[in-house]
Amino acid sequence: MKAQSRIFTALWLALALWFAVPASAQNPAGDQNQNTDPPGRVARLSYMSGSVSFEPAGETDWSLASLNYPLSSGDRLWTDKGARAELETGNLAIRMSEQTDLSTTSLNDQLVQLGLGQGNVRISAYDLRSGSEIEVDTPYAAVTITRKGSYRIETYPDQNRTLVTVDRGEVQVTGNNLNQTVRSGQALELTGTDPVQAGSVSLPPPDSFDQWCNQRDQQYANARSRQYVSPYVPGYYELDQYGGWETVAQYGPIWYPAGLPGGWCPYRYGRWVWVEPWGWTWVDTAPWGFAPFHYGRWLQVGVRWGWLPGPIAVAPIYGPAFVAFAGGAGFSASFGVGGVVAWFPLGPGEPFYPWYHHSDVYLRQINVTNVRNINVTNITNVTNINNVHYRYQTTAATAVSSNAFRNAEPVHQNLVPVKPEQMARAQVIPHPEVNPTPRAILAGNPPVHPPVPAQRPAIVQHAPVPRPGQPPITAHNAPPPNAAVHNTPPSPTTATVSPPRTEPANPAVAPHPPTAPPAVNRVGPPTTQPPLVSKYPPPVEKLPYEQKAPAMEQHPGRPLEPQQQQNLHAGMPAGPMVDREFPQHAAPAMHAPPPPRAAPPPKPKG
Repeated sequence: MKAQSRIFTALWLALALWFAVPASAQNPAGDQNQNTDPPGRVARLSYMSGSVSFEPAGETDWSLASLNYPLSSGDRLWTDKGARAELETGNLAIRMSEQTDLSTTSLNDQLVQLGLGQGNVRISAYDLRSGSEIEVDTPYAAVTITRKGSYRIETYPDQNRTLVTVDRGEVQVTGNNLNQTVRSGQALELTGTDPVQAGSVSLPPPDSFDQWCNQRDQQYANARSRQYVSPYVPGYYELDQYGGWETVAQYGPIWYPAGLPGGWCPYRYGRWVWVEPWGWTWVDTAPWGFAPFHYGRWLQVGVRWGWLPGPIAVAPIYGPAFVAFAGGAGFSASFGVGGVVAWFPLGPGEPFYPWYHHSDVYLRQINVTNVRNINVTNITNVTNINNVHYRYQTTAATAVSSNAFRNAEPVHQNLVPVKPEQMARAQVIPHPEVNPTPRAILAGNPPVHPPVPAQRPAIVQHAPVPRPGQPPITAHNAPPPNAAVHNTPPSPTTATVSPPRTEPANPAVAPHPPTAPPAVNRVGPPTTQPPLVSKYPPPVEKLPYEQKAPAMEQHPGRPLEPQQQQNLHAGMPAGPMVDREFPQHAAPAMHAPPPPRAAPPPKPKG
């Protein structure tokens, strides 16, 4: 039996790996939609201390940030005086000191591009994904991380100064006629504006921010859950503190959370927010509530709920929530004025059908990389999704009013009782026909007004000098923004803790100047910030929601398709939705009744 099990596992893994390679590698001709698929990688906001503010991509309003929020391209964070924050992608942790302005300029499977307008960040790269780059744009140069390691980058626009410190690893500093390599135990200071001066300095002594970052590194390095979860799953290290692993014969290792309240079930303690390009997205309130709600599946074993992760050897595809929505004719209206929105968690082996634009390749990838025992050949062959037997449709459904849903209200505080027989009669629908309010776009939190320049720093691309044997880097050969990259994750032993800062081996470098009146001593940041220097061009900025809202009224609750957004960018009408949703919103239209027969002509008299 053990031999058979090993053979089955090997065959399944080979199949899963095939489905998890980039779409272009499977089909050189390509699905015409594959390059507009959502990215498989996001950054989880994993820690907050003090006042941390959030500005969504395309918007100009700020709100308080939310723990476990999935950051995507174009989002912006600000840490106020005395505050700290951390965002992570599983293999990468980016930590912000106080009064730091940081944007996730481009965040996809092949590029993590950050914009540091001002302040101080430390980056721990536990592993670099094959074919992926990490770039930090500053007002003086672009800093590209080329090896796993520990890095600190700080920039003070009011002092015309940026400092790049490499405790362990290697970076390439490019732009403004610069092309320098900074290695372990070295630091580079950039000063001035025209021209920018670069000089080696000694490593600064560790401060409280460095010490805090090293403590956070310990959680990653010592995480036992790396035995069971892909290291590219954000938040896997949180599982150790809040639950434990047990093996179930049919499914393998399952993680059980501890200390759950009575009546708990998945996707009940949190809120629904609007995050593009995915649309409606679950944000859980539990400190461990990221990985189990955006990867894998939930399973009820007896009276306990446990989380079943996907295969460890495949980089997973992030999902906004692995649920199915329920509704149909008369279901929502039966709960009164305004109606309700109901959903339930997907169990092991049950397919997830995205409610946003995607290709067939993406559909297979997001299922195969998040479920251990799914029949991949049947994912796109189901003719009627309501014939699928969902094990939790009647036993673990959750419902709130449509108004609470669209306003990102806490779900567990706004529950609407739903009887099992009501859910049994309900149909599975593609998504709620509910558009978000501004609150749902602002992470579900009230607006704030942080002391940060309203205008984001502009980004200026400076093509660096190519390395030997490489063509010049231009917008045409920069990493494509959405092509998925998957590779075998590193061994659990590859995560290491950054050592304390030590003096560089070469004493000839200039001593590190004292950190002159850092940003924390100012009343607030300047009203404007200098442009950021980048190696790769940033993606097209997302449109503000108010510009998309009129077109979304034609199909509520679903993000506009890429072509529709391109039309709006070009100043044209969005145009109709082209994708065929699955399942369709309504039953096929009834045939019109035949026209009434004409009255027979009167019979002739006589």
